Amino acid sequence: MSKNTELKEKWELLVEKLSTQFADGDTIDLDSIIYLIGVQELGKGHGVFKKDEKVNLMHIAICKLLEPYGYYEFDYYDTDGWPHYKTITDLPHLKAGEQTVLMKEAIVSYFEGIGFLSN
Repeated sequence: MSKNTELKEKWELLVEKLSTQFADGDTIDLDSIIYLIGVQELGKGHGVFKKDEKVNLMHIAICKLLEPYGYYEFDYYDTDGWPHYKTITDLPHLKAGEQTVLMKEAIVSYFEGIGFLSN
């Protein structure tokens, strides 16, 4: 099985599981999955977040997802308990499709790491 086929199958399984659990069966999109990861990483449970906090949650998720690739490193928690990361290496310039593949790989890896795909 090729790497792309394996990623596609794992991605589809992940989207199906998350859609069932968080979107009442509606198909959840990439941005929504990134948002969910941000909420998970914040560790305060799902609450009502302001627009700027939602953007920050997505930033937290992206940093967490790209940390294993060497782009970011956890730095500290602020007084409100929000994690902060520092940039280690600038992201390469990728085409939109390449960015999507990188994020899907990172998301699948994240959910495999927490055992979500093996359930």
